[in-house]
Amino acid sequence: MKNALVIDLEAEKQEILKRYRALLRACKPTMQRGDKKEIRKAFDMALESHKNMRRKSGEPYIYHPIAVAQIAAEEIGLGTTSIVCALLHDVVEDTDITLEDIEREFGKKTAKIIDGLTKISGVFDYNSSLQAENFRKMLLTLADDVRVILIKLADRLHNMRTMDFMPRQKQLKIASETIYLYAPLAHRLGLYAIKSELEDLSMKYLEPDTYKYIATQLNEKKAERTLFIKRFVEPINEILAEQGLTADIYGRPKSIHSIWNKMKSKNIPFEEVYDLFAIRIILDSPPENEKADCWKAYSIVTDLYRPNPDRLRDWVSSPKGNGYESLHTTVMGPKGQWVEVQIRTQRMNEIAEKGFAAHWKYKESSNDNGLDQWIMKVREMLNNPEANALDFLDDFKMNLFSDEIFIFTPKGALLQLPLGATALDFAFEIHTDVGAKCIGAKVNHKLVPLSYKLQNGDQVEIITSGKQAPKEDWLNIVVTAKAKSKIKSSLKEEKRKIAEMGKETLERKLKSLKITYNTDNLNKLSYFFKLPSTQELFIAVAKGKIELKDLKDYLASEKEIENRGAEKNEHQQIDALLSKVKGPESDILLIGEDLQKIDYTLAACCNPIPGDDVFGFVTVNEGIKIHRTNCPNAAQLMANYGYRVVKAKWNRQKELTFLTGLHIIGIDDVGLINNITKVISNDFKVNMRSITVDTDNGIFDGSIMIFVNDKEHLDNLIKNLLEVKGVTGVTRFDA
Repeated sequence: MKNALVIDLEAEKQEILKRYRALLRACKPTMQRGDKKEIRKAFDMALESHKNMRRKSGEPYIYHPIAVAQIAAEEIGLGTTSIVCALLHDVVEDTDITLEDIEREFGKKTAKIIDGLTKISGVFDYNSSLQAENFRKMLLTLADDVRVILIKLADRLHNMRTMDFMPRQKQLKIASETIYLYAPLAHRLGLYAIKSELEDLSMKYLEPDTYKYIATQLNEKKAERTLFIKRFVEPINEILAEQGLTADIYGRPKSIHSIWNKMKSKNIPFEEVYDLFAIRIILDSPPENEKADCWKAYSIVTDLYRPNPDRLRDWVSSPKGNGYESLHTTVMGPKGQWVEVQIRTQRMNEIAEKGFAAHWKYKESSNDNGLDQWIMKVREMLNNPEANALDFLDDFKMNLFSDEIFIFTPKGALLQLPLGATALDFAFEIHTDVGAKCIGAKVNHKLVPLSYKLQNGDQVEIITSGKQAPKEDWLNIVVTAKAKSKIKSSLKEEKRKIAEMGKETLERKLKSLKITYNTDNLNKLSYFFKLPSTQELFIAVAKGKIELKDLKDYLASEKEIENRGAEKNEHQQIDALLSKVKGPESDILLIGEDLQKIDYTLAACCNPIPGDDVFGFVTVNEGIKIHRTNCPNAAQLMANYGYRVVKAKWNRQKELTFLTGLHIIGIDDVGLINNITKVISNDFKVNMRSITVDTDNGIFDGSIMIFVNDKEHLDNLIKNLLEVKGVTGVTRFDA
């Protein structure tokens, strides 16, 4: 037996060496003298410190750091310092090695990056969440070194690729965090290949059935697609060659996640998604001819195939903020179907695949201010010291994925803003003081309100007034994080001044009523007037909402009010609920049993029914809410408040009924409604709560709210409804 184990370890040792050699091959393009030695030193340190550790799959732990380093080298194109950091990214957190050890061996820079990669440790703060704080810490180091985030993305990508052995709950939490934060981050850094893979892998765990279905469908049509692409590309190749342009042309399938997004946004089945792939034309052009060659190729393609006039996207003349350059057009193919064509050069393609890591390589030739500007914005957001980590995170997230629009100043300078930005956002973008004093704007020489949504290419002039100050409702007008944080901090300042005045007034009034002015009594007063904090109490006094007679009422009601801050109370509630649910005998919350043990409600945002994949979320005032794992809010809840998520599954003890909605579309015909309601009431003994029907020029569109027992019951009902003559589609919808 002992012998078998030795052979096993020997085989593992060989495998580790094989992987290490593959890593060295991947590093070759960026290696300089002495680099191999550094990488070897880091590898030895990682191997030694992780030697007794194994991953959930049973493999040696060292496989993980090697794989992360390989992704950093091969797929992102990072250099030696990053490879060293990737190999050592877990040692400080998981082993006895300290940051000081790393600094001594590898220098300050490496130690700083690894510190950024090491998860935060310290006091658990209920007002934020561990994930949000980790993320914030990582971004703080981004301001110094973007490599922290790039290695973090490589780490996350490898974890997502190897998540099969994790418990389901952990899979859901990590996948939610990935789709919520890491995929948008990869998008913002221009790493499109990694962004797509992260989205696909998240979907594989969050919506396994849909993922498998689309993957199977794509696979079945593969041969047909390959043939179509071959025929489509042949004539383009010929003419490009005639004109002396060298190019690589290939078809690239759309990611599963983006197909699913299209199905959802357009409410169409898989068969109706036409652009399942894009054709890429990658030109081999010298820097001085890049633009001209791209437009030459564009004119060749559009001479052969008729373009859709609304679908030309020109990111060659004005690249995206994350450095992406490309020409996109959609043309009508030979078989009457739309085909997306992307035209770019090899340099542009490398930037599209490897994001900013590729930018450094071409720094001289390309305008490299996109990343610098963005990092400056991140710094501005982080400089707002009072922001709660979760607010910060949501604002930050909003600025990651949004497309950009280009806006001109009165003097013709160009500014980039996220899609949906308003005139007020533009004012704050110019300068904080301009934003704070803004009273209106002229867009293309016409007067518009502050809330006016800017369009691509608008020219904007801001009108200011010395008397203006930021208002509370401005927060609903702006979308950029910069504007939000500036408005919040000036509102806080304003509040603080009012509170100061109220504090003095209250002190005088309490003195006249012979009530001692101390923290204890202030808390009791806040509790009595149902105000969340003493600051709100001072503001209410300053604004005259609490007067002397109200204070006398307080004195009269001499009921003993416990001195308890709402916050402390909130923590105790969450703690009590969590310990009740996560007790030793009930690791999984069973839903559908008698309700005495644990108070739960079904979330209205996604209306879960038995058979759905669900989780429990501990709320402050409403006990536990049950959500579907593919609920629109699930990713945000799991990513931000992972510690409040509880495993949950349905218990089949009782025949309960649950409310859900069905959306039915079809061709209007005599008796169609009658046939639909017959299937529902007679065949399935289902109760209907409401039915709304709309017919428009022969198209039937109806929504029905019904009570069903579980998912199987619902699936069977949908199947039978689809067999009704005239019905073309039935989909379940949330509330």
